[in-house]
Amino acid sequence: MKTSSARAIGLSLLGVGALGVGALGPGCSPGQGRPPGHGFEAPAPVDAGTLFVLRRDGGGPPADAGFNGRSLGSSVGPTRIADDPPPPLSGGTLLVTRDGRAAVAADPDRDRVHVVDLVSRTVTASLALRAGDEPGRAVEDDAGRVHVALRGGASVLSVDLATRAVLARRPVCAAPRGIAYDRDTGLLHVACAGGELVSLRAATGEVTRTLRLDRDLRDVIVQSGQLVVSRFREAELLTVDASGEVVRRVRPANADEFPGRGVGLGGRSGVAWRMISGPGGALVLHQRAIMAAVQITTGGYGSTGRCQTGVVQSTVSLIGADAPVALPSLSGVTLAVDVALAPGGQRLAIAAAGNAPFPTLGQVFAFSLSELPSGVMGSCATVQPVAGITGQAVAVAFTPDGQLVVQTREPAALVLPGGAGVTLSGESRGDTGHTLFHANAGAFMACASCHPEGGDDGHIWTFQPIGARRTQNLRGSLAGTAPFHWDGDMATFTDLAHDVFGQRMSGGALAPDQVAALERWTTTLPTIPASPVREVGAVARGRALFADAVVGCSDCHSGAHFTNNATVDVGTGGAFQVPSLVGVAWRTPLMHNGCARTLRERFTECGGDERHGRTAHLTEAQIGDLVAYLETL
Repeated sequence: MKTSSARAIGLSLLGVGALGVGALGPGCSPGQGRPPGHGFEAPAPVDAGTLFVLRRDGGGPPADAGFNGRSLGSSVGPTRIADDPPPPLSGGTLLVTRDGRAAVAADPDRDRVHVVDLVSRTVTASLALRAGDEPGRAVEDDAGRVHVALRGGASVLSVDLATRAVLARRPVCAAPRGIAYDRDTGLLHVACAGGELVSLRAATGEVTRTLRLDRDLRDVIVQSGQLVVSRFREAELLTVDASGEVVRRVRPANADEFPGRGVGLGGRSGVAWRMISGPGGALVLHQRAIMAAVQITTGGYGSTGRCQTGVVQSTVSLIGADAPVALPSLSGVTLAVDVALAPGGQRLAIAAAGNAPFPTLGQVFAFSLSELPSGVMGSCATVQPVAGITGQAVAVAFTPDGQLVVQTREPAALVLPGGAGVTLSGESRGDTGHTLFHANAGAFMACASCHPEGGDDGHIWTFQPIGARRTQNLRGSLAGTAPFHWDGDMATFTDLAHDVFGQRMSGGALAPDQVAALERWTTTLPTIPASPVREVGAVARGRALFADAVVGCSDCHSGAHFTNNATVDVGTGGAFQVPSLVGVAWRTPLMHNGCARTLRERFTECGGDERHGRTAHLTEAQIGDLVAYLETL
């Protein structure tokens, strides 16, 4: 068993009582995955509020039933390509007010914020925003206001709950992500992807402090007078004290795998889709990516045996004052993007958006645990889904009395306790490319599992037999950059869809129009908005060095995407594709094998020899200038 302190943290967070049931499923066999139509049937659905059962014997459901013999391509309906592609899924867009009378649903697909009266079960306001605002996380203050982070609008929107009127729109940073309210100080705290942590008065919007932390900030919560901020890809949690100092850094623990047995459960923790507050610490919904060798063959990204997982798995971790407490991988839970904790900490709910095309698999799982595992080597938890969810579940929340509310997209709706639905909008934002990208392809993983929000997970895979390869980022850098993959072995997007999606991910054959829809959606993904340049002089000097014929960066990194699409040996162990440098600062670790943890480390031996730019004669200050310029691309 865990130490008593770790166990106490977990039990406090989950509020486990006599109603909880739980146990570990035993280890699940590694293997090569399964072709379409050879999945497992999910357990029978249960009503909202019913506690799940973790399978103590690990006995899997019957084979050949989970996908009902259907491939993903045959399950997504007629091909649709939206004129304005919907943004990638981010989760965490639903708030239930503390009095339980209203729900606020951010709608990034339609750039609206919907307010629903939970008593009359009607939409009382649908606030139209600016195109591209992409509303996300929301928080309630003590004066009857709700504040919404506008991910694409560089602002926080404040709404009066009583009048349903917009009170203010306040600029905070280029890419707001998480938002929290401190009831002791009356301050809002906004975590920004560019690394800013902005504090402002909820009443007036006056900015009281801006800290500059690491890039890729995600969620922020208030804990015992301190702030805890998560980072998206790394799933790292930073604790910031009242003076603004980072006093702790911690990540969810990596989970052991079956040693020497190929693809199993467990792996490296990363991609923190959601962090929420619980008594005694933080609860993090994140992924695990296996560290064992992955076969690049048909079904190679899946796993066989009694656990429904792929090479990327969803799980939760409990992080308090002591060491992180890791829980088992969740069987059959594909692309979990949101988590909610019921009042009292007795139940969790998770939204697994990736299962939407296959109703028998379930999308929302509400469960409780009675004990923490002593370890997670090769373990999985089989959880039963909540019934009555149609559309794609993207967010979950609980009412004060513990009733579950689910937000879906396409159609945009809320599923309320008892199964009643409230339509948020009749406007369709269907897009086949978006659907395929976020769906369980057949190996219990989606494209978005490795490319969350269209980017990358920062993971370094060991592909058998080609070796170490870092996941490549798709944002703003895919169109016009064929051939694809580090080795340049995919001549066209069609080849990519056939080999990776269709075979390795067990997605089966896609029709040509479906491939076109997937290509269109992925090649229109925008880059993350950049924070303002702080060192203008350094950037100008770095730009000049980059273009200098002697240094030679622009010999290969040229054009709109900063690549000539060539496959070149630059002294890093073979010939690899010249990557686009668009958004390169968001893509660490760098190089095909991830050897450069930072942009500066690219200019060490890890970056190859003089064939990769003639930089040996540059001073440390000049390298710093080059890095400053690259961070602006």
